[in-house]
Amino acid sequence: MTITPGRSAGRSRELRAAARHIGRRRFLGLTSAAAALAFAVDLPATGAAAAAEHNAKRITDFPFTLGVASGDPLPDSVVLWTRLAPAPYQPDGGLPAERVDVDWEIAEDETFATVAARGTDIAHPEFHHSVHVQAEGLAPDRVHYYRFRVGDWLSETGRTRTAPGADSPVSAMTLAAVSCQAYHDGYFTAYRHLAEDDVDLVLHLGDYLYEYAVDRAGGARNYTDRSLPALFDHEAETLEDYRLRYALYKSDPDLRAAHARHPFVVTFDDHETENNYAGSVPENDVPAEQFLLRRAAAYRAYWENQPLRLAQLPIGPDMQLYRRLQWGPLAQFDVLDTRQYRSDQAYGGAKHAPGPESEDPSRTMTGAAQERWLLDGWSTSQALWNVVPQQVCFAQRRLDLNPVAAVSMDAWDGYPAARRRIIDGAKAAGIENLMVLTGDLHRGYAFDIKDDFDDPLSRTLGTEVVATSVSSGKDGEEKPSNWATYTAANPHLKFYDGRRGYTTVTLDGAGARADFKVLPYVTTPGAPITTAASLVTEVGNHGFTPA
Repeated sequence: MTITPGRSAGRSRELRAAARHIGRRRFLGLTSAAAALAFAVDLPATGAAAAAEHNAKRITDFPFTLGVASGDPLPDSVVLWTRLAPAPYQPDGGLPAERVDVDWEIAEDETFATVAARGTDIAHPEFHHSVHVQAEGLAPDRVHYYRFRVGDWLSETGRTRTAPGADSPVSAMTLAAVSCQAYHDGYFTAYRHLAEDDVDLVLHLGDYLYEYAVDRAGGARNYTDRSLPALFDHEAETLEDYRLRYALYKSDPDLRAAHARHPFVVTFDDHETENNYAGSVPENDVPAEQFLLRRAAAYRAYWENQPLRLAQLPIGPDMQLYRRLQWGPLAQFDVLDTRQYRSDQAYGGAKHAPGPESEDPSRTMTGAAQERWLLDGWSTSQALWNVVPQQVCFAQRRLDLNPVAAVSMDAWDGYPAARRRIIDGAKAAGIENLMVLTGDLHRGYAFDIKDDFDDPLSRTLGTEVVATSVSSGKDGEEKPSNWATYTAANPHLKFYDGRRGYTTVTLDGAGARADFKVLPYVTTPGAPITTAASLVTEVGNHGFTPA
C-alpha cells in the first residue's frame, strides 16, 4: 500500500482535532450524532433547504458518469439510484454546492411506452448529488426499466425487477453472490459476465471498495492508456476520500453494466471503512472517538453510493444495515452486519487455536439486538428457504492438521459461542432449509453446516456458499497451496477453488444449485468465464453433493 505521508498526516490531524473537540463520551452519547458528523466532515448544518437551486440547463457535461443502479426490491417498490458527477474525479463531482432537480421514470417495457411511475427527486449537495428514489406502486414479480433526466441529459436505461408478493406462487429464483473487488488488484471482468447472466438478484457480501491507495497506473491494472489522478494514491480516511474512491470504482464500465442490469442487495464488511475493524475498535492504535469519525464518513459515503433506502441512512457513525427481504413464499433473506456490532477479535486478530479468549460466551459477532432480530425472524418465517447473506466464514475452517487446529479470529471461528447461539436458534425455530452466503475469503468454498463441526457424523443443518472475489488477490489459482491441507482438515468442505469470479444459486421447491463461475485471470481484461463446479442440496436433505 502506498500512502502519501503529507496528505495522510493532514487528514489524520483533522480527525484528531475533531475527536478532541467532541470527546468520546459525548460522541457516543449523542441522541443524534449528525451534528458531530457535520463538524467532522464539513456538512451544512442547516440541511438541504439552505442550498440554492442549480439550473440544470447549465450542466454542460454528461452528469451520469457513474451509471445507474437499483436495489432492495419489494413486491411494490424498488430503490433507483444515480449520482450526478460531470467530473467524477473532482472532490465536488463537477457541480456547485446547489441542489439539482432530477426527473425519473420507471416502465414495464424498454421503450417506456407503459410508464408505471415517474417523478422528480432532488440531488442534494449534502449527499454529494446522489439520488435514492423509492419508486412505489409497482406491479409485483415483474421486470421494469428506469432512467433519469437532468436538463437536456438522459441517463442510460437500467433494468430491475420487483419481488413476488407474499402469497404469489414462485417456482424458482436465481441469485448471484459477489464480494471483494479491489480496484488495484485487477479488472472487474466478472461483472461484465454477470451483466449478461440471467439472475433475479445480486447479493453483494462486502468489500465493495478498499480503502487502500490506488496509484496512477491503477495498480495491477497497469494502465498505459490513462493516468489516474494522484488524489487516489493514499489511504481513504475522510468523507472526501471515500466519496472519491466510490467515484473511481463506480466509473468502471463492467461494474456499471452489472448495476444497470440487475437489482443489488448490499451489505458492507471491513474495507469499506478500514481493514479488520471491530465495532468501535480500529485496526490501528488510534482513539476510539477518532476512529468513529472515520467510520461516520465511511458509512455516509457508502449510503450515498449504494441503492439503499432512507431507513439505512446513517446517523453519525451508526447505520442499521441489517434488514429482511422476501421473495414470495420461496425465500426469506436476512441480511446481516457482522462488522459494526462485533466484539474485538481475540488474540489480536491473528490465526490462533481456540482458547479461553475466543471462547468467552459473552463475545458477539452481531450484537445482541441483531441476534434477537435474526432469531425472532426465523421463528415466524414461512419461507421454504431461509438465506442469510453476510460477510465472514460461518462454518468451521481449520487452517492446519494439528489436533487442535488454528482458525481465523476474524471469522465466526473466533466467535464460537455466537455461532452456537445462531445454530441453536435455527434448530429451535425449525428452520429446515438454511443457506448462508458469505464473502471475504477471496476463494470459492462450499461447506455443509454441521450441528457439531468437530463430529463429521453429526447432523447437517444447512449449507454455506462462499463467493470468491471479483478481483481481490489478483489472478488466483485453481488449487491454492493450502488446498490439500484445508480439504483434509475440514471434512464438511465440499468444494474449494482459488480463482476469481462469482457464484450463482438457484432455489426452487426441490432444492438449490450453486454454480461456481471462475476467470483464469483479472490483471488483464477480457477473460472468459467457466463453471468450475456445480453442487446441489435437496429440500429436507441438507448437504452439498456434485450436480
